[in-house]
Amino acid sequence: MIHLNWENTETIKQIECVHTDAKRFIVHNKLTPGKIYDVKNETDEFYFIIDNSKRIGGYLKDYFKELKNNR
Repeated sequence: MIHLNWENTETIKQIECVHTDAKRFIVHNKLTPGKIYDVKNETDEFYFIIDNSKRIGGYLKDYFKELKNNR
């Protein structure tokens, strides 16, 4: 249950939301296009970030672009 501590872990990089045009899921109430989010964990398909609800959420990488000046 390591995911319970992700909110307190170090940020591994930052990403910017580029759109919220989801085909299957509702993400427009949790993400804001143009906003920068801290990545707490990452898999091949998902970023786990602290979203607009101030909680950890897992989102497809399609919604984001990586920033070049990552930590």
